[in-house]
Amino acid sequence: MKGTAIMLSSALLLVGMAAAQSAVPAPGSTPAASPPLNLTGVQNATFGQPRFSSAGSVTRVVFDLQTGVTYTLTPTFTGLRVDVQGARVLPSVASRAGSSVSEYRAGGGQVTLITPFPLSMTEGWRASEATLATGTRVLILEIGPTLSGGPSDALQGTLRAAATTTPEAQAVLNAPLTPPASAPVATTAATGAAASPAPASAATAPVSTATAATSSLMDSAPPGDSVAPAQIGTALPPAPALPAVAADQPSDVTGRVSGRAVPGSVLGAPRIGKNPGQTRVVLELPPGAAYRIVPGGPALRVELSGVDATPQRAQNVSPELSAWQYDRTLAGVTVTLQTAAPTASRSGWRAQLLPPASGDRSRLVIDLSPALADLTPLLPAQRVIAAVPPVPASTGLAILALVPSYVKPRVVIDPGHGGTDPGAVGAVVEKDVTLAVALRVRDLLAGAGVEVVLTRDTDRQLNAVKATDLQMRAGMGSAGTQLFVSIHVNAMEPRNALRGYGVETWWNPNHPRSSALAGLLQRDVVGVTGAFDQGLKNSQSLSVLRNSRIPAALIEIGYASHPVDGLNLKDANYLDRVAVGIAQGIRDALVTGVTASGR
Repeated sequence: MKGTAIMLSSALLLVGMAAAQSAVPAPGSTPAASPPLNLTGVQNATFGQPRFSSAGSVTRVVFDLQTGVTYTLTPTFTGLRVDVQGARVLPSVASRAGSSVSEYRAGGGQVTLITPFPLSMTEGWRASEATLATGTRVLILEIGPTLSGGPSDALQGTLRAAATTTPEAQAVLNAPLTPPASAPVATTAATGAAASPAPASAATAPVSTATAATSSLMDSAPPGDSVAPAQIGTALPPAPALPAVAADQPSDVTGRVSGRAVPGSVLGAPRIGKNPGQTRVVLELPPGAAYRIVPGGPALRVELSGVDATPQRAQNVSPELSAWQYDRTLAGVTVTLQTAAPTASRSGWRAQLLPPASGDRSRLVIDLSPALADLTPLLPAQRVIAAVPPVPASTGLAILALVPSYVKPRVVIDPGHGGTDPGAVGAVVEKDVTLAVALRVRDLLAGAGVEVVLTRDTDRQLNAVKATDLQMRAGMGSAGTQLFVSIHVNAMEPRNALRGYGVETWWNPNHPRSSALAGLLQRDVVGVTGAFDQGLKNSQSLSVLRNSRIPAALIEIGYASHPVDGLNLKDANYLDRVAVGIAQGIRDALVTGVTASGR
């Protein structure tokens, strides 16, 4: 599985410093010989080996602070980074350090606490310093999905540009999850900041390991196969939908609150609801107020008339909402919602005007998530793929004829998994979704004059041995076949579930035109569905692509593990749109010569 790490656009660096300690000789005593001058506070100072404790969803991480050690804290989309000065960071790599710390990585002057959810400058974490009864000063980091506050007042410090990642620290971030024996990560019971350092013999945090055989298989299997179904089954619950609204109906971009306008009505600050993978914004509009929603780029603009507001702004609201702002206009107020991902006419957001819960103010409810896609039904004309011209026959006696013989172009469609191999199991079961989409693609292409060969048309495997199954699928691209397209559903482990959403397409250098095929599929599926564009991938050698002798691509049509994207995969309209996008991408490849014969 490939998780995308997105750094916050303006990282907050918070500076803390352990207080310097000095010893004063008793009156009349003879001063001892002075040691060599030490400008860093403590000779051979080290930083690391924290104590971990968890209570529910909150994980507490406690670091001892030696005299003269300074640090900066940077919350990011992938966790909390600690840059350390004045001490050597003890190298260590470990997984499952707590309920809200999925990985601990230290080295190269930096410590990174990787979290299963994004952090903003004030949401998802807290930081403070304290002095234990022993006189030891400690840095206390608390991380949890419901926490807020960020740094304590004493740690606000100054703002700086984000420090660069050193090559040594980058090597630690890329290292496998196997902690060095010389620097174990200590774990303790939930005893809080006063927990004593664990002895050297203390058990380290559990580490995920895999045999060489398993690693080899994962290198050959599609990306989502590295997540076990049992892991996906514990994913976050679906984000709530808007009440009494059908997802297959587009949101109204304009509207008006019933009733007579009341002069002098003032818009209050928006109410914010935070759900896994989705943020809800509620604007309470007075009678007579009208609105117009304008999506586009990394923002959603709401133009209001019939209401006034005090100019104001809030930043770092949630992972999906970077900031909101009120600006006065001649007509009323413009509300700008700065989103973490681009919005389009029917993706990245949804809205509905709801009646008052109490009083006379109606509620304009806007949901924001990069995983929100277009779930509206296709028009009849959109369900038709234009005809594909026949291609010259490339096998048999036809190639010896004086007059070329033409046949229907042939493509292989591979619905991933099947039988006892379910694939990703989350909001949906992958094998069922891939087959449903493949059957739709077959029918669309058949109507366009394309012969489609399915690697399976029922719930079955080609072979009980996974490696053999993948090779058999790839081998179905026989002579005369133009293209091979494999359809899959992606997934991430629960600790990273919020980071996986959208569509991505994989290719391997098995054929010179495979990358072009992948590009056409990605472009057309994203264009029809409005799904988040995760781009093209080729960093992993996949058996089903590597063993194909014709242009081949593997498309991941969404994430079963994401609370919003999983709902897309359950929606028949979304699957219809995916199928049209795949069929259109295949047609574009056939008519432009991105094929085995390269017409």
